Amino acid sequence: MLQGSIVQQLQAAHQNSTRPVRFGVYYKNTLVSLCHALEDCILASRTSPIVITAFQQGKWYLQEAERYGDLAKKSRQIVIMASPNSGWQEHPTSQLPNVDLVSLDKTDPVAEEWHLIILSPTYTAMVLCQELSEADYGITGIPKEDRDRKFYGLWTFEPALVKETIELAIDHIGKYNPELQQKLTQQLETLSQEFVEQKDDLSEIVARVIDYLQQGQHELETPTYTNHKALDRNLISNEIQAFLRMAQIMDLADATNPMAAAEVTAITETIGQLLDLPAWQMKRLRLASLLHRLDSAQRIDNIISENTNRYQEDGPCCPLVAGAQVLRRMPQLQAIAQIITHQTENWDGTGKPAGLSGEEIPLESRIIALAAEFQQKIVKYRNTGNPENAANYALQAVAECQTEKGEKWEPKLVDTLTLLVMGMQQGLTLPITQPKITAGMWLLDYHIDSETRTNKNLSQKP
Repeated sequence: MLQGSIVQQLQAAHQNSTRPVRFGVYYKNTLVSLCHALEDCILASRTSPIVITAFQQGKWYLQEAERYGDLAKKSRQIVIMASPNSGWQEHPTSQLPNVDLVSLDKTDPVAEEWHLIILSPTYTAMVLCQELSEADYGITGIPKEDRDRKFYGLWTFEPALVKETIELAIDHIGKYNPELQQKLTQQLETLSQEFVEQKDDLSEIVARVIDYLQQGQHELETPTYTNHKALDRNLISNEIQAFLRMAQIMDLADATNPMAAAEVTAITETIGQLLDLPAWQMKRLRLASLLHRLDSAQRIDNIISENTNRYQEDGPCCPLVAGAQVLRRMPQLQAIAQIITHQTENWDGTGKPAGLSGEEIPLESRIIALAAEFQQKIVKYRNTGNPENAANYALQAVAECQTEKGEKWEPKLVDTLTLLVMGMQQGLTLPITQPKITAGMWLLDYHIDSETRTNKNLSQKP
């Protein structure tokens, strides 16, 4: 990692942080799809952002100049950092009043980076990457195919991280243009003071990202291209990352319960282990747990259509629920969408959206629903109760769940949760960790035929 680069500075700032910055490796083909999707979201945004980019050898991106002319119409300020002699200066886009160019020195480490930083009151997004060096590529050497080039970095929607990075970029710009630095700093202060009640719809933004990444997969289907599988996996991995990042933003936005996904996942995985679930189902349970709060999947008033008491041989017929629908854009997540859709069903059939009962409800849905309820009750006690009684919060929470045993919750699962709480009282600790979003591909590494397996019958468990 190049010393003094923006990627390196961000990593150094979080080296001893409770929320370390985790980087992954991205192919150029993936980054093009990501950037186009995130740029297009500017056109649909409710507010005007500050946009700072770094384009390496700007000549390769001159084809984007017309595109950036359109983006400038929706942005309060655009700054393009690129190597000199890129051709940007001669293009009409560079003459727009809210577009500034910064020509990077050849020795500047940012000249080896690829950045897209977008910050507005309603929409934040960032791609922050640095190209691998020749030494990093190892014995294979620098790729011959341009789309096989690799970059080390991250992308995110997290507002605090985007704001921190844009401040680093503004400081770097100040080395070349102090006046532009001052201008951007003032714009950033103004932007930070703007209050907007409603953010842009993150599910729509993620849906756009998924569409672009899937389009990138189609573009790989050429007979002469030999690295198709590697790039395809990289694109699919980033589709998974998009959903995990959306779930992460939902947790961060909930000041009273910012660890919901991680804590619910720890609970469901422990329950799954107690039930001796197979590996393929544990992976599916983990991914569904991480995504269980997506959008408004648990809000019944957002159901688009309702199919009641319908059950097909391969599983429940899922009504259209807003939070789950975006997941269905990925064929690999059909089962996850079904699990999230039915986590509001009740064991006695009085729940929504399909009025399923008993074992008609997917097993993972039953586990996640109970774990989420249990976790929320603990958080309620934690936020309002006496810290001296913290050891009893789990006992109080499971006692409340027991009152709905056989009605809302499956009796067998309540008994398993009670066993788990007894273990916690004896010193059992749950492995609560934030997911490594840049390495989410393993969550899909289970056999496709597991998508259609019948849910396991808990009554058969010993």
